[in-house]
Amino acid sequence: MKKFFGIALGLALFCSVQVGSVFAETPLSQAINDGVGAPYKYAGTTKNGFDCSGYTAFVFAKLDIKLPHQSKGQAELGTTVEKDDLRPGDLVFFKTDGVGISHVGVYVGGGKFYHSATNIGVTVNKLNENYYTKYYVTAKRILSDEQYEAFMSDNQ
Repeated sequence: MKKFFGIALGLALFCSVQVGSVFAETPLSQAINDGVGAPYKYAGTTKNGFDCSGYTAFVFAKLDIKLPHQSKGQAELGTTVEKDDLRPGDLVFFKTDGVGISHVGVYVGGGKFYHSATNIGVTVNKLNENYYTKYYVTAKRILSDEQYEAFMSDNQ
């Protein structure tokens, strides 16, 4: 019986992944979490279905920041950030099609990022997973320090 409750509790915690604290979500975590569970849809920009850049544009639109609906276009914005210096809200970019930047997600801390994956939809993965390590290209900081402080505060 104890084993059952342990498994049930673990599953509940796994299924309720959140970016914010246990007690209060921040504007950034609310924006990220709002799209979680949406299916993948080519060229999708709504909770009815997102592609990768549609999801990141949706997240940033919730923060009143407009991003283009293309991962390559998003990669041209902001300031380049080293992988070791990532903070929540940074965009992470991948070359999954062999040509150039073709995938984007939003970093949430702890080595994890949220993105809309083909055939899965909005999900969370670790940057150190073999697939993402192999195809990682760069990261960009879109939020200024002032915006970051405001969007990471639960006093909004």
